[in-house]
This record gives sequence, C-alpha cells and structure tokens, in this order.
Amino acid sequence: MPNRVTTARATTPSRPAAVRPGAARPGTTRAAATRAAAARAASARPAPAAVALALAGLLASAGCSGGSSAGSPAAGAVTAVPAALSPSASASGPSASATLLSPSPTTPTTPSGGSAGPTALPLTPDVTARLDTAVQRVLTEASVPGVIVNLSTPQGEYLKAFGVSDKVAGTAMVTGLNMRIGSETKTFTVTGLLRLVDQGKAGLDDPIGKYVSGVPNGDTITLRQLSDMRSGLFSYTQDEDFVAALQADPQRSFTPDQLLAYAFKHPVNFAPGAEFDYSNTNTVLIGKVIEKLGGQPLGEFLKKEVFDPADLGRTVFPTTNAFPQPHAQGYTDQTADGTIADATDWNPSWGWAAGAMISDQADMKKWAKVLATGTLLTPQTQAQRLQPQPSAVPDTWYGLGVFYNHGWIGHNGSLPGYQTVVVYLPSAQASLVVLLNTDISYKGSAPSTLFAKAITEVVSPGNVYDLPAAPAGGDEPSATADASVSTSVTPPVPSAA
Repeated sequence: MPNRVTTARATTPSRPAAVRPGAARPGTTRAAATRAAAARAASARPAPAAVALALAGLLASAGCSGGSSAGSPAAGAVTAVPAALSPSASASGPSASATLLSPSPTTPTTPSGGSAGPTALPLTPDVTARLDTAVQRVLTEASVPGVIVNLSTPQGEYLKAFGVSDKVAGTAMVTGLNMRIGSETKTFTVTGLLRLVDQGKAGLDDPIGKYVSGVPNGDTITLRQLSDMRSGLFSYTQDEDFVAALQADPQRSFTPDQLLAYAFKHPVNFAPGAEFDYSNTNTVLIGKVIEKLGGQPLGEFLKKEVFDPADLGRTVFPTTNAFPQPHAQGYTDQTADGTIADATDWNPSWGWAAGAMISDQADMKKWAKVLATGTLLTPQTQAQRLQPQPSAVPDTWYGLGVFYNHGWIGHNGSLPGYQTVVVYLPSAQASLVVLLNTDISYKGSAPSTLFAKAITEVVSPGNVYDLPAAPAGGDEPSATADASVSTSVTPPVPSAA
C-alpha cells in the first residue's frame, strides 16, 4: 500500500497516459486500466480491488490524459539559491511570479516575462483567521481525522493542528507528532545519490547496469533517468502479485531485491528518456546504488550524509514497522475489500527507498528549504537537480526527485494512512508543510492536495498549489500527480509512496 499516486505520463498525443504508478488493479494491465477508467461510472471511489499502491508523491495525477505538458521549461530557468526563479522563466516553464507571502529578494516575472512586483501578504490576524477557516473546511468536507499545518516565512509562522490523532480515543492532533511521509522519502534518496555525485563516486549519466545487474535496459538507463522518472521501468507497485501479497499481509517485510523482482518480470514501458512515468522501481534502484557506493545500509548513509547535515533530528529511515512515539494513528481504505483500517503499524518496507520514512513538521519545515535551495549540494549539482522536465500534469514539472507546481518546489507523499506535502516558494522564501493521518481521497483528490490548495489560495493567490483530481470512477491520484507521488506523488505527478 504505497502512497496513493496517480501515474501521469508525459506522452505523445496519440498515446493515452497510464494510470498513476502503483495504482493498477490486481490482474489489470496499465493500458487496460486506463480504458476501464474511462468507461466506469462516475464514482469518485474505485472498487475495493482498485488499490492505489503507488509510493510516489501524488504527482502523477489520474486526471491527466495523453500529451505532453504545454511546452518544455526554459533551460536554466531555476536558480540554485533561495531567490526568485530566474527572470528568463516564461510560460513554457515554471514561474514564481505572483502575489507572494513576503517580498522577494529579487523581482519575479510574470508568465509572459514581464515584471511583477510582489504583493506581500503577511500573517495578520485576518489572514490567520482565513487560514483557520480554510483548513477546517477541508478537514470537514473530506472527513480527514487530523492535520498539521506549518506555513513559515521570514516574517512569521503559522503552525497549528486540527482534528484528532486517534479516532477511537478522540485524542486531539498536536503539532509535535511523528508521521509517515511516504514519497517525501524520494527527495532524501535522490539527495543521497547527488551527495555521491558531488563526492565523485557516481555520475548522473552512468548506466544503472554499472552498479546493479539484471535491470531491463540497464546498459542504457542512466541514474539521471531514474531520478527524473524517465527510465521506462515498470513500477513494482503495479504488479498484481505484489498487490496481492501486500494486501494479504500488511506486516510482511519485503527486501529491495524482492521488490525489483516484481518489476523486472514486466517489459519496459518505453525507451529510456522517451517519456515521464512515475515508477517506484526507479527510486529503489537508486537506493541500491547508494548502498553499494556508500558501503553501508541506506538508512545509515542517509543519516550521515543527509539527516545530520540538515539538522533533522526527528527524521528516521525505519527498517521495521517500528514507529517512534509520539505519533498519530493513520487510516486508509487501501484494503482488499475497501473497508477503512488503521494502518499505523503496517510495515513500510515495501516502500523502502521510495516511501518508508518518518518525520515531523519541524524537520520537514527545515527540509523544504534545504531541498529547494540546495544547501547540501554544490551549485552545479543543485542546478541539475532543479532542471525541470515536462510531465502530463498541467503547470507541474519534475526534476531529480523534486517537482515544481505553480512556483512551489518540493514533493508530496502518500502511504496507507498518511499523506504529506512539503514545498518551498523561492520568491517568497516560504515553506509549507502539510501532514495528515489519512490517505483516503475525496472526490478523486488527495486530501493533502486539497489542504495545500486551500492554504495557498489564501496566502499566495498567484501561486496556488494544485494537482488534478482523478477522473470519475478512475484510480485515485497518487504521488506523482498526487506520488507522489504519490500520490503522490506527483510532480507532474509523483505517485503515492
């Protein structure tokens, strides 16, 4: 039950986009699932068997049809420093122009390339009250148990918890709880790889076959293509045998090699680099590379090279279903019969490098800025990370383990019982963290997306975070579009992981 993520693939207009990564029904091919989704009745909720097993952020939005996004982003459109996006950005690529939370260190541009002076929207009592109302509205409408919101700017911080952390006990949600963060894990795994690149131990254009044997097209798929979701490898979370095994025993421990075996029995989806397709297989392979070159287990390497340097004391990479206290209970409908279950103690090993991690809002606030500004990487490597590629999701691009959505840079995540959005708006030097204890969609949309959209509509109306909902009756969004992906996700649609 990886994050629920809709797989949105950037394809040629003649080819329909696949359903979100990891969200395929047991026994259903990707193409068949797409055709079936179009024919199903207008029900926002898939049948019980249609479990969205995507470990990505929710980026690969199920609402996307075939066809590439409206043009490729301009080269060099993103800077590697916490300033506004480059003035060279245009309608063909991500733009940070808009009404901002606070003055930008530089003057942002409009999508057409013209100057647009930022209008500051400070966290006044009126704005805070509007945020309270917006968050409470989504909480009620989408029947979300509880949510933690942290919106931070140089001028102030909005930090609040709403709802309950435990539906049975009725315990109030509080801001200091640990949460499973799903496909946010991908941002850490790829950062670990980029640290190795900066150390001269790996090259982004190295073929994966140099480090891991038995990978389909392993002699031509590069580490870069694994990182930006353009490898063409089948996502193991879409394999019917994997889905059946996970649903039969959510406490089962999977090894990375077992996960890859589910993927490698399927043919590749396309030639390396030809399209965008959110696949959890990609990030598991990156994890394998890190272990080989780093000489230690993935979790230990990330702690040494990423968590500690970024001062993330509450962020962990679990190897079992152990969940540090205090934490919220998580609720999901990703069960064999579609009933709602408490997924708090389900084993996240099946997500591994793509979606197993745990953190809290304080660490995620720090990470949002570190990720977007590249403080752990050389400027050259960060510039490559932030070089966006088009996806099938409107106004969303994917870089190396990170996505752009209406000016916000970051990722989302979804794992049974939990969803996250962790993004940063360079032009306002603002970070937004949303953590909630359910992954149950509302009218086809990931609840994490609904919260982030409602919040940004209030504080940054020119930069409203939004990912498309899944089509009626279709698979729910995942990290790629909603990795994300996604579920979730999902930059251009990260799927749920």
